[in-house]
Amino acid sequence: MSDWAKGARFSPMAVAPHPSLPLRWRPGPAVTLLSGLGAALVLALAVIGPERLIAQIEGERGIMPVASSSDIAITGIAVETTGNSPEEARLNGWREAQKLAWAKAGGPAMDVGVIESMVSAVVVEREQIGPRRYIATLGVVFDRARAGQYIGGKGGPGQQSAPLLVIPVLHSGGVAQVFEVRGAWQAAWAAFNAGASPIDYVRPSGAGGDSLLLTAGQPQRRSRAWWRNVLDQFGAADVIIPEARLERQWPGGPVRGTFTARFGPDNRFLETFTLTANDEAGVPAMLASAVQRIDAIYARALGEGVLKPDATLNNSGQMDAGLAALVEAARRAEQSTAAVSDTGAAPMPTATNAAPASLSTFTVQFASPDASAVDAALGAVRGAPGVQGASTTSLALGGTSVMRVTYAGELSSLADALRARGWRVTVGANALSIRR
Repeated sequence: MSDWAKGARFSPMAVAPHPSLPLRWRPGPAVTLLSGLGAALVLALAVIGPERLIAQIEGERGIMPVASSSDIAITGIAVETTGNSPEEARLNGWREAQKLAWAKAGGPAMDVGVIESMVSAVVVEREQIGPRRYIATLGVVFDRARAGQYIGGKGGPGQQSAPLLVIPVLHSGGVAQVFEVRGAWQAAWAAFNAGASPIDYVRPSGAGGDSLLLTAGQPQRRSRAWWRNVLDQFGAADVIIPEARLERQWPGGPVRGTFTARFGPDNRFLETFTLTANDEAGVPAMLASAVQRIDAIYARALGEGVLKPDATLNNSGQMDAGLAALVEAARRAEQSTAAVSDTGAAPMPTATNAAPASLSTFTVQFASPDASAVDAALGAVRGAPGVQGASTTSLALGGTSVMRVTYAGELSSLADALRARGWRVTVGANALSIRR
């Protein structure tokens, strides 16, 4: 009896294909997954179009700050006057605004005619003109050459700050942003006229790579080397971080804003306050008022000596002179000990009139996947023997960055020193490429 008749089990895996039958290939799970992803990408491009897949730095973003002249601008002066005609009521309102603005700027008591001679412009922020009545909110601009000797501000007798980079962080709807989109907080700082402020604001426009370099997470960094690279790109000595947190009670209802003034690479706290707008239409006015109050906080901190550049930002990787002398003495002692152990003889005294090695400047390329890699590369190069200084000239996170190195010796000696510290070095024309 055959196996079929005896009820024997049949295993398909035990049966070999007939030599005359063709073999059929079946794709594995990895090939199936890659094919599915490719088909999804093609479908996405066909549906939304390739123009929608734009880079992060492209698009409508960036607000240029207003052209802040050296004149002193006093804004938000509310007046309500009357007259025999609309023109006379308006003229009386402007004269009243000039007196109020002079008092708000801290000017001494003067005749109205003298104050009017120092006014270069009157800015109408809002006005209502009636047959005999004038209600308005005005801004008054005083000429710097005439009024600067009486009231403070840039160019005046008051204390002036170093250039300070502004990073306006906005928290709204559970999202923190700076320059990723055109935000209302950024617009308020761009519209602020800092002519009367003792603070030298450096206000980025937010266009191009600003949205990638200056983010809401940047104030949380503590690396001095990283901050120095960022500040050097904007020509600033330190950083200030004005924060705004908007909370909407209900759609179309009041908007509560909490504003905090911070400064420095350690994100130090200065002061905080709250303002409220009746509805969404009042948010721009609330933010403009908040900018003025934060400017007053920074000006007060400057006068108290609190707002000053962090000294650790200016080290540029250089050691203290005394510490550098101790390190150099230890290095020479170590070399002398090594020479004695190698030759078995006392080391020859070094000539005191030896000519110092000439300083040369070389370019070093290095991979910079993140900020920690930048710090590590800078620290390693600065710690190599003979290196007098190193600073980045081109920063590209996720790619290849470039640093300029001042070295006391030849390029080949610098390459050997970096190889001794564990780097793989490729020598080029007056340049090196290093990698781990």
